Amino acid sequence: MATNDDDSPQFLVGVSFDDTFRAQEFLTASTRLAAGGDLRLVDAVVVSKDDKGRTMVRETTDPQPARTALSGGMWAGLFGLMLGGPVGWLAGTALGASAGAITAKVVDLGIPDEWVGWFRQAVQPGSVIVALLVTGLNVNALVDEAARFAGAHLVYANLEPNAMERIRGAFGEASPDEPGPDGATWPPPDTAPTT
Repeated sequence: MATNDDDSPQFLVGVSFDDTFRAQEFLTASTRLAAGGDLRLVDAVVVSKDDKGRTMVRETTDPQPARTALSGGMWAGLFGLMLGGPVGWLAGTALGASAGAITAKVVDLGIPDEWVGWFRQAVQPGSVIVALLVTGLNVNALVDEAARFAGAHLVYANLEPNAMERIRGAFGEASPDEPGPDGATWPPPDTAPTT
């Protein structure tokens, strides 16, 4: 279990769905749990694979180098304009863009890239995985919500074994095995997700 800056434990939960709409509904239900104070949603990643094997990943908080560079360049350029006129604008923009791009590469505020890669391997053709990074988790509330999603599959969770079994039971899962690509099992990354 990982911790964040305020020392509250972070939990990573990945759930697989056969239907994009059910996955979206689960993500919405997670947002509702967050609004009700039953968890704090740090990040969510949706990984889908179409029937042809093409994988799509949507992250909610991972900064992108180009976007961060543009933002950093704009603010540093404005600062440079105030301090050094047009020459300051050019210098500030270049320095800010470089710093922004570097920050995006070094700081990952959400689910670490190695875990996103792991979920990319775990997703089966024609299915969707919703991965949530949360703190302040009320396991009872999550189990109650999971009961609405019969047929879903718990792909990964760094929760207590009893909590994982309760979630699996709510989904109607018979086996705690974690299938990988082509039905094989494979280990998750060695390190727990951290921010």
